[in-house]
Amino acid sequence: MKPEPNWQPISNLPLIASMIDGQMETAQEQYDNLLAARSKPHILDDATVNRVIRSYTEQLEFAPIYERQLVKWQQETDLSSAQQQELQRLQNQVSEWKQAVTDILDLANELKEGTIEKMLSKSDFEVGLEALKKWSGDR
Repeated sequence: MKPEPNWQPISNLPLIASMIDGQMETAQEQYDNLLAARSKPHILDDATVNRVIRSYTEQLEFAPIYERQLVKWQQETDLSSAQQQELQRLQNQVSEWKQAVTDILDLANELKEGTIEKMLSKSDFEVGLEALKKWSGDR
């Protein structure tokens, strides 16, 4: 059983907000990088792709903690209007972040099939055949 998270007081809302916003920004950058790698096959190695998968799988495990923290804060009765608005924004941000992380994991798993190690393990014939199929499919 996992230990209960150390729930934060509402005074830490700006800190938690900056953490969530930072993770969203990093996830968007990572997704863009992986998308660029998709158009340049075989530039990633197994270790890099596996590190991305491990890292973002771990990040996804934090989403329920953020969600529960936000719900706990929303249940407080003495929230200002600004705090209520920020909590709503953060709930949307966590939802978007979870989707971004899921998209990263999907893309990384796709790219895992085309790493440099996978390419080097193929025969010249297999590489040529794949290139020919891609070329003929692009026309």
